Amino acid sequence: MILLKPEKGHLLVAEPSIIGDVSFNRSVVLLAEYNQENGSVGFILNKPLPYKLKDFVPEVNSTLTVYNGGPVEQDNLYFIHTIPELIPNSVEISNGIYWGGDFNAIVKLLENDSLTEKQIRFFLGYSGWANEQLEEELSLNSWKVVPNKDKDSIIINSKNDFWKKKMIEFGGDYAMWSNAPENPSYN
Repeated sequence: MILLKPEKGHLLVAEPSIIGDVSFNRSVVLLAEYNQENGSVGFILNKPLPYKLKDFVPEVNSTLTVYNGGPVEQDNLYFIHTIPELIPNSVEISNGIYWGGDFNAIVKLLENDSLTEKQIRFFLGYSGWANEQLEEELSLNSWKVVPNKDKDSIIINSKNDFWKKKMIEFGGDYAMWSNAPENPSYN
């Protein structure tokens, strides 16, 4: 049963039942685009990779962390940010969070040390769903859809424990899952 319909800007919080899925186990995904007929796009917010931006863009000496955005097109770099006035051609997702824009502007900002981790987050790949695929996953109770009530800075600065915090917020049986080991065999 779907309690809240997904919308652009909503968060998808992986149900504790998603076990063994490397990408989505304990994930919180920001829906950057939602379209039931054409598919949806999102970015996993809480899966940092052991890479820095300079590992992928050598001309920029940036130590900003790169996150696993999802299993689709993991050879491409994507980004969300809170500074559309500095990055032309950005598309608003919601609540002051923007997706994409002019990458040359980002390079210039990084070269001038004018861009911080509190303003931007980079991802390798994205999370994608074909038409009706997300609805099917929701009907199987794989995700809990929640509105993004957080300020833009909370989303951009979310930490690895973002999923755990959401479980505690949900309360009840979800709170119990917040302290369970990621691998159930460790229990």
